[in-house]
Amino acid sequence: MFGGAAGFYFLTQRDRTPGAQAPFDPEKKTVVVLGSGWGATSLLSTLDTKDYNVVVISPKNYFLFTPLLPSVAVGTLNPRSIIQPTRYITRHKSRNVSVIEAEATDVDPTNKTVTFTDNSEIKGATSSTSIKYDYLVYAVGAEVQTFNIPGVKEHAVFMKELQDAERMQRGFMDCLETAAFPGQLPEEVDRLLHMVVVGGGPTGVELSGELHNFLEDDLKSWYPELAGKVKITLVEALPSVLPMFSKQLISYTESTFKESKIDILTKTMVKEVKERSVVLQMPDKSIKEVPCGLVVWAAGNKGRKITQDLMAKLPADQTNRRGITVDDSLRMKGAEDIFSIGDCTATSYAPTAQVASQQGAYLARVLHQLAKKDRLEKELKNLESLDVEGDQEKARVQKEIAVTRSKISKIQPKPFHYSHQGTLAYIGSEKAIADLPFMNGNIASGGVATFLFWRSAYLSTLFSLRNRTLVATDWLKVKLFGRDVSRE
Repeated sequence: MFGGAAGFYFLTQRDRTPGAQAPFDPEKKTVVVLGSGWGATSLLSTLDTKDYNVVVISPKNYFLFTPLLPSVAVGTLNPRSIIQPTRYITRHKSRNVSVIEAEATDVDPTNKTVTFTDNSEIKGATSSTSIKYDYLVYAVGAEVQTFNIPGVKEHAVFMKELQDAERMQRGFMDCLETAAFPGQLPEEVDRLLHMVVVGGGPTGVELSGELHNFLEDDLKSWYPELAGKVKITLVEALPSVLPMFSKQLISYTESTFKESKIDILTKTMVKEVKERSVVLQMPDKSIKEVPCGLVVWAAGNKGRKITQDLMAKLPADQTNRRGITVDDSLRMKGAEDIFSIGDCTATSYAPTAQVASQQGAYLARVLHQLAKKDRLEKELKNLESLDVEGDQEKARVQKEIAVTRSKISKIQPKPFHYSHQGTLAYIGSEKAIADLPFMNGNIASGGVATFLFWRSAYLSTLFSLRNRTLVATDWLKVKLFGRDVSRE
């Protein structure tokens, strides 16, 4: 036991004390990475910085483990348990990586520059500038798609960023405390305690399940007069929730939600979100206004303005409204020196963390091959410029030239191929579902054992020992003491 504790302490201290790094090398090409999400972080973790000078520009100076956002939204996890500073990753690289917390505002593919602005509350004398790149990794992600539905931006709570989960937690506790206010009318209590989650994908389903856990595990103890009145409704425009899962698991989820008294409204569209209600178009096309205290929006992504502006500069090649068109090597069509990964692209793959993570790791390997090709081309140029005498020496140089040319010709990056590792979702009541590839088929499972697998899979996917320790500790604290019901 002592040995294990000593080993754990050693690992933590090693992580906390990164060694010296090589400085920027003016002879090396510069790779600028826009973003700090799944794709960018996977790239940075895999990239060999001996090959390049690397600059990271992102409005967030951390990586967010988005699959666990619903757990933060109900207080199961502490917000800081699922974020990892970008500098933690970059400081452990062999060459110094510059991390700039700023909002990229423009990409110029002709002059190969990126313009960015300091978006923090405290600004210095210089708050906007531009830098040049040799290669740009465009991984800015996407923003929430509201489908131009009235009231969504003003009255709904999103579930995409860390502040969204914190806002949802505050809003939910506000609804509870307001419902407990003396003299509150019964119909107003019912409205305040009605939570509507829009979007039947993994985020919406997991949030509904986490809300149910909060209700069963904690609210019944501390709000006994209100807990029985809390109502959760999940709204989905498609014929079923979780369309990426097998029919068997969809049915299992629906039956679990039914036992948990979570209402699922499929084939139902949101027409408007008001301050105190949500307007729905029901399956029979009738319009119904449903009173509610909180609307959580987890329904789709769209490209950011900077992405739309960049695509507009290359109108002949960028014609897909869903996002940036890339080739098999993830190069942006029309801009040879720009690579694009993650949710900002328009590929045949779903916009998931798993896809972006694999794209980032793949692109790191491609960049390593390009660096190797650059070195060989430099060697070839030097060999071709040699002025040698004597037939034997000329023959030797010609042989080296032929060998070098052969090596260069063999450096052809293989096309990106996504390897699906399975799909997981937590559905509440300590149950999860999993659709995992096996041999030439799939294994579909659901229940408590799958929930334990879900937790272990997420723990292993977290990027650092620090995050794994914090998340595991949070789970243990909730098991022992329950969730905190204080309202900030």
